[in-house]
Amino acid sequence: MSLHRKKTRISWLDGVIALAFLGAGVYLYYRVRAGLHYHWEWVAIPQYLLRYDAEKGRWVANILMQGLFTTIRLSVWSMVLATLIGTVMGLFRVSRSVFRRLLSGTYVELIRNLPPLVLIFIFYFFVSSQIMPALGVDDCVTRCSEPIKAVLTFLFAPPALFSAFLSALVTLALFEGAYITEIVRGGIESIETSQWEASAALGLTRSQQLRTVILPQAVRRILPPLAGQLISTVKDSAIVSVISIQELTFQGLELMSATYLTFEIWITVTALYLLLTLGLSLGVERLEIRMQRSEA
Repeated sequence: MSLHRKKTRISWLDGVIALAFLGAGVYLYYRVRAGLHYHWEWVAIPQYLLRYDAEKGRWVANILMQGLFTTIRLSVWSMVLATLIGTVMGLFRVSRSVFRRLLSGTYVELIRNLPPLVLIFIFYFFVSSQIMPALGVDDCVTRCSEPIKAVLTFLFAPPALFSAFLSALVTLALFEGAYITEIVRGGIESIETSQWEASAALGLTRSQQLRTVILPQAVRRILPPLAGQLISTVKDSAIVSVISIQELTFQGLELMSATYLTFEIWITVTALYLLLTLGLSLGVERLEIRMQRSEA
């Protein structure tokens, strides 16, 4: 059976709404320019995105782009770790073991009912101040050779900020992992009971049922909301700016304090976030269409 894409139709109401938004934007711009007597200086913004390095003889990322790259690194690694945590805890949620269900249920309820800002401070002061020194992470990173330091800087953060970056990564991963746990649990429980009964009739153990029958079907239902959670991770990463992680929001705050270009900087930061999240949204949409076609 073929899957036909629906044609997009633009009605008169869509046009009215678009004109209303455009008018609101023009009015806001007028009020800022005339009412607040704000002097726009957009010409100053490009230099904070890219700068020419005379020593290297090429253009390199400047403050805002560096913050964007840190946001991407933090979001990607947090999502990888959150997926691992969420998958394990999601399997625990549907386990026959009372201890595993209690452990995963406690984790989900605890994380989802605490403000993210509180979690950030708890894990920052606990992980960065206690666990990292006890494990000797800072000393290990400091003693690494220059090529290894360059790799760590590219993948994670500079050595001086490595512990803080890991603290933010763990905190964000645990927070997002609680939501992924429920996504995994919902995907497994959405599989029809007949699939469990049929696989049990074949003599498969519960672990074999999950591995060979249930999970392959559940993955198709889990992937779209899991991809959507990646977009949420990008947006939630802004909260780690409170512990001086040099991601996009933090760099925007620092730059605004130094230049007082309030509107220009935050509009630029907003545009960078939108560029990142809308790109991911389009990718998620394509993934869902492809999965629908494969199912059809």
